[in-house]
Amino acid sequence: MDESGEARVFEQETDLRETMGETMEISVKKCIPSLDKHCKDFISRSPFLCIGTSGENGRADVSPRGDPPGFVQVLDDNTLFIPDRPGNNRLDTMTNIIENPNVGLLFLVPGFDDTLRVNGKATIVRDEALAQAAVVNNKEPKVGIRVEVQEAFLHCAKAFKRSRLWDEKSRQNRREMPSLGRMILEQTAPPEEPPTEETVKDTDEFVEENYRTELY
Repeated sequence: MDESGEARVFEQETDLRETMGETMEISVKKCIPSLDKHCKDFISRSPFLCIGTSGENGRADVSPRGDPPGFVQVLDDNTLFIPDRPGNNRLDTMTNIIENPNVGLLFLVPGFDDTLRVNGKATIVRDEALAQAAVVNNKEPKVGIRVEVQEAFLHCAKAFKRSRLWDEKSRQNRREMPSLGRMILEQTAPPEEPPTEETVKDTDEFVEENYRTELY
């Protein structure tokens, strides 16, 4: 806060640096322009990533992607292919990419507290050879996201250590919150027409059936 007690808003990097300090030298040097053996090994172990995009109007989105470890294909030192699996067809990530190809990827490996960050430019492609290599349960993706890697770097473990994400003691009981179907219905129903228990039951059953039949 400033002297008046109001929250201070930082609008210049120089002002922010005065408060936060300079970047550590190793954090600058660790950023590399292509995928080395360590990056490739990390990606081969990763069953989960988050992809950040934004549209031409600046609307931002972060979306999860998951599959068996190694589902992201490393085509060469500067190219990745991420298969697209069935979803809700909002297509937030892919429409953003069409408008603005800049993307950021965060790769996670269960049990690893460090992560891998990759930034680059993406395109939406339909490639039969890549799709065949991404077949799961005899189903191939219709399209995929090809990423031209511009920089990659390993990210330290502080966030995971603070959150204790992989710690068994950190696990929470999912039943302490309503089902996904109930929450969405309550979020979208008019106040004067709350969802009935029958509607909630039908929706939850639909969600579970979709998990069983439309995962791939």
